[in-house]
Amino acid sequence: MAVSLRKSRGFESFPLEASGVAAERRQGRGATTNRSGRFEPIAYEPTDDGWESLAELEALRTEVQEVPARKIITRNDSPDISFDRSINPYRGCEHGCIYCYARPTHAFLGLSPGLDFETKLFAKTNAAEALERELADPKYRVRTMAIGTNTDPYQPIERRYRIMRRILEVLSETNHPVGIVTKSALVLRDLDILKPMAERGLVKVALSVTTLDRKLARAMEPRASTPGKRLETIARLNDAGVPTSVMVAPVLPGLTDMEMEKILERAAAAGAKQAGYVLLRLPLEIGDLFTEWLKANCPDRANRVLSLMRSTRGGKLYDAKWNERMVGDGPFAWMIGRRFEIAAARLGLNKRSTNLRTDLFTRPVLRGQQLALF
Repeated sequence: MAVSLRKSRGFESFPLEASGVAAERRQGRGATTNRSGRFEPIAYEPTDDGWESLAELEALRTEVQEVPARKIITRNDSPDISFDRSINPYRGCEHGCIYCYARPTHAFLGLSPGLDFETKLFAKTNAAEALERELADPKYRVRTMAIGTNTDPYQPIERRYRIMRRILEVLSETNHPVGIVTKSALVLRDLDILKPMAERGLVKVALSVTTLDRKLARAMEPRASTPGKRLETIARLNDAGVPTSVMVAPVLPGLTDMEMEKILERAAAAGAKQAGYVLLRLPLEIGDLFTEWLKANCPDRANRVLSLMRSTRGGKLYDAKWNERMVGDGPFAWMIGRRFEIAAARLGLNKRSTNLRTDLFTRPVLRGQQLALF
């Protein structure tokens, strides 16, 4: 057989494939290739040996490796991010969003930011216990915890592992504020926890809506909830008293930017009170992955989209400059920003911010610890 097996981080898989992977094998996936990450010294190319061996390869399956987490809270001091701490229950994401800025993190594991990122996942099964230990530290000072800022905590495997739910239980028991971002209607499963937390001013949820075009969403975000389901989720969260917002993120110039006003209108009608947007970001391996996807799925618009992207990034596909990486620069980026501001103001969005409470926090007491006197 022309393609041999390889091992990486405990997974046994076929080689990282630099050329396109057969559509039959990657059905329901976002990336079109499994190209090597930036740290790999070798790039692999699948070659048929004349016996049609490539046709014998099975469809890509989702594999999950359970990993213990020594610490679960990640800190950051980025000047253009509104939170300083976050939790990521999973590494890799089955949603398969082709533009996901978390894809390059798989390269640190010797895996591909392409198809490996959405098929070879890591579940931090002891996340809730690790969180409880960190919150019990006398040095811990409470501020809003962000969840969903890297990979989606409500991706499909959460149905089985329920890691996010156990994390929410710890946060609820300790009265710790949390902000959640997701593309999944699965968040509604946890309304029994979210609703009481909202009553105490401890939670807010943002749904990311990239497009209202169901066909485009299926190709771009293959295993995320449909756009309609996300808007329905906003409505149900709002009805339950959970503060909700919509993230038009990312905005893809020449592909989805023309939908911005409509997305905001639909979200506001569903009950969203706040909104935000992020211009498409293509750091590291994502530039090649997105370009491949674009040419395969939108060949008539590919050159236009890439040209507009470069016009917002100083002639490059991406610029990581602080305070510009989220919104871009140049006339087109400026226009997107003004359109967002005008539409949000017209719809009454962002009139006031949702400030979560920190004064209710109760430090957990671990087994063997002394109880507080007061």
